[in-house]
Amino acid sequence: MSYGPDDQIERDAPDAPYEQLAEILRARIARGDWKPDRALTAETRLSGEYKLSRPTIRRAIDALGDAGLVYRVPGRGAFVTARGAGGDT
Repeated sequence: MSYGPDDQIERDAPDAPYEQLAEILRARIARGDWKPDRALTAETRLSGEYKLSRPTIRRAIDALGDAGLVYRVPGRGAFVTARGAGGDT
């Protein structure tokens, strides 16, 4: 399935919630919700916004990290890479 930046998590969808969230966040990054080297919304806030547990949020962000779209800074959060924001890396 394909998810857009304004979609919500579908509990009865075939994709796992973390996969859905990763695609939603990927679409939000592509739309420009976060600029390069700017932090994503905090995990606790994303947890409340999408009604998912923090481990699920972390798993989605980790998937974006594996794709090279975000990087983590310990104690600070996840940040968008230039590649994630459509730039060159």
